[in-house]
Amino acid sequence: MRKRFVIHEHHATRLHFDLRLEIGGVLKSWAVPKGVSMNPQEKRLAVAVPDHSISYIDFEGTLAEGSYGAGRVAIWDKGEFETAGDAPAQLEKGKLIFTFYGGKLKGEFTILKMWNGEKNWLIIKSKDEFADFDWTLETVLEPKK
Repeated sequence: MRKRFVIHEHHATRLHFDLRLEIGGVLKSWAVPKGVSMNPQEKRLAVAVPDHSISYIDFEGTLAEGSYGAGRVAIWDKGEFETAGDAPAQLEKGKLIFTFYGGKLKGEFTILKMWNGEKNWLIIKSKDEFADFDWTLETVLEPKK
């Protein structure tokens, strides 16, 4: 069964991207400093952050100064994703393989917990028909001047 995902472009203290997957009634969330890549040769750090409410799936706007994650947020990509098997159990074991059906991100990915910390994961694009070895991430918001 397909579930929803969103990737927020987040201009906070530093630009990063928030990956959010609808799993178990919440948005499981990771901060991805360099964004998700369609290039299978690029392993991207994804730092687990607290789960978010499903209501964040459509959020765009500005988080007020002084609040957690203050700064501008825009939807960079959204769509559906699909896993083979029990996603919560796979995450508990430290490895989730899933397929994105998004506007920008398509095909199979793996998110893998790193051995050196509870919060550090890697997100890696699989070598499939959607892989792009010349991938360049483009932002949707203009940087603050």
